Amino acid sequence: MKVVHLKYPHQLNQSHEFSTAYSLAVGFFDGVHKGHQAVIQNAKEMAEQLNIESAVMTFDPHPSIVLGGRREKVFYITPLQQKLDVLKDYGVENVFVVQFTSDFAKLSPEDFIQYFIKDLNVKHVTAGFDFSFGQFGKGSMETMKELSNGEYGVTIIDKQSDQEEKISSTRIRNYLQDGEMDSAAKLLGRAFEVPGIVVHGDKRGRTIGFPTANIQSMEGSFIPATGVYAVKILVQNKWYDGVCNVGYKPTFKNPEDKQLSIEVHILDFDKNIYGEEVKVGWYKRIRSEKKFDGIESLKAQIEKDKNEAIEYFASYSL
Repeated sequence: MKVVHLKYPHQLNQSHEFSTAYSLAVGFFDGVHKGHQAVIQNAKEMAEQLNIESAVMTFDPHPSIVLGGRREKVFYITPLQQKLDVLKDYGVENVFVVQFTSDFAKLSPEDFIQYFIKDLNVKHVTAGFDFSFGQFGKGSMETMKELSNGEYGVTIIDKQSDQEEKISSTRIRNYLQDGEMDSAAKLLGRAFEVPGIVVHGDKRGRTIGFPTANIQSMEGSFIPATGVYAVKILVQNKWYDGVCNVGYKPTFKNPEDKQLSIEVHILDFDKNIYGEEVKVGWYKRIRSEKKFDGIESLKAQIEKDKNEAIEYFASYSL
């Protein structure tokens, strides 16, 4: 998959000539959830139909970071590198990452189309019904059609809903904050994942019979609500079942110590994996974090958590 970074005014790799024609899916695509997948799938189908290459255009950072106007802190379901990894898995051939700046935000809809559609040799544009562009979001997908002058085709994807309401990144964020991993996974079409690296911890788990991998998450990743989870972990290109504790280890730590830890007890695993890059897939929140009155009660609870995770994965289906 080819990734091209664009900035307005254009600062392009001079060796990159836009002689290739593209069928483009455009949007922010945080999470690359089922709604986004419908947009991307259409762009891929149009690419095949027109015998041109598929492409996705996304933006970085989130517009609200540049424009302000949101009180709550924005977190990404898929930080940029993770988003690119997911797009590659979906078979996208090209990704344009447009740097969202104050200058870019001031572009008129007409200029956006000229610089980021026509000048890139885009022959078909696909986006969701609510995609807007240009200064103050004045441009809509109807504008995209009106200004095409026959130079590119346009497909507008209708609202994608489940039984409840529109599939959206906001809903997924709310589920993640509440630890509702199965609900998030249904909208994502896959388990929520956090990439990271295995680092040295306090090694207390091995002394009580439950060794854990201490995970330092990739910068910008969102960590779900504290508690104990049934997870899968990707280590050296193989997925293993596990039990993950996210929290502040109240049984051992001073309650004033607010350093969050992510520890995974990997089932049927005994390798030394310090320094390995891993991914943690979050499937089910088993319970909230709590303080135990001693080691034995903690060990008994971990055994219960482990068995619950084993039972969960034995019957799991998305």
